[in-house]
Amino acid sequence: MPVLKRNRKRITSILGLLIGLGAGFVILSWIDLAEFAAVLIAADYRYLLPSVVAFLLGLGTRAQRWRVLLSRQLPLRRAFHIMNIAYLVNGLLPLRIGELGRIFLTSRANRKIPAMHSGSTIVVERLLDVLAVVVLLMITIAVAPVPLETQRAGLIGGAASVAGFALLIFLGRQREPVGRAIGILQARSKLLTRISLQRHADAFLAGLSPILDGASLLSALFWTALSWLFSVLTNYALMLAFFEVGDWIPILLSIVFAAFAIAIPVVPGNIGTYELSIISAFTVLGYDQLDKVAAYAVAVHALNVVVNSLTGFVGLLHEGISLGNLRAQVEQLKQPAGQTQLDDSSKK
Repeated sequence: MPVLKRNRKRITSILGLLIGLGAGFVILSWIDLAEFAAVLIAADYRYLLPSVVAFLLGLGTRAQRWRVLLSRQLPLRRAFHIMNIAYLVNGLLPLRIGELGRIFLTSRANRKIPAMHSGSTIVVERLLDVLAVVVLLMITIAVAPVPLETQRAGLIGGAASVAGFALLIFLGRQREPVGRAIGILQARSKLLTRISLQRHADAFLAGLSPILDGASLLSALFWTALSWLFSVLTNYALMLAFFEVGDWIPILLSIVFAAFAIAIPVVPGNIGTYELSIISAFTVLGYDQLDKVAAYAVAVHALNVVVNSLTGFVGLLHEGISLGNLRAQVEQLKQPAGQTQLDDSSKK
């Protein structure tokens, strides 16, 4: 099993590297490096400060949304630091490993929040973000000509997110029947008993309680809308550093395209794919100054990486944990439930 796990990690790393290199090659074939460098040098970096401020406000609103989904069982400051650590780890490692780190740190911060409970809030977060991306796409479609393929992808994503959200609400409202059904299955399977499926399912369903309450759901939707508004403002301010005037439409579409790029979890830091998604969005809308667009795309990604890294390292200091220690804890979380107990019993 360890050899298989190492091979899987190696294959994932190679695949992510190839995708990133492929995206980078495409970008290099589109731009003139000398012109690209000249645009970066000539940029008006006075707009960097308001862009950073908007970015930080966006992080704060996302932390508040997560706190609402956790039924306010974490103080805002703690939620902010833990979330930023997750973003830092996601930028360094593939496959959204940072979310497992968030689950571990949450349960360490508050023992009353089981791993599956916090995991369910992360699932709800993702669905809320997909809904927000679909809304941005619908706004773009309403005011600008967008390719049919993009429209279809947005509609499919929107339908899937609405269906997923409806399923979560249904499961949350049918918690007792679902729990009984899982209990019956667990009683008939030694494997399900060993991994304590019913206990984990109960914790997961308990984490859905905020979206069953009208006030909490409205609060989560409000903070979601505000966080994405700050994302738009971040990109708009940074666009002014490279273009004489800002344009909301390509910004909205580039955020949508970037969300699709981030959905490819095997590319560490989304290097290459992130920039290519932004350039593609501007190109679709008729922008032909590819050197400027590429410089803007690199700046947007660099801003994300730098701010997420700094806030993530501050979070690590606040939590009193190193990246290496956190990664070791995440590796334990990735083991099947009950595996550690089996290993311990075999040592005795």
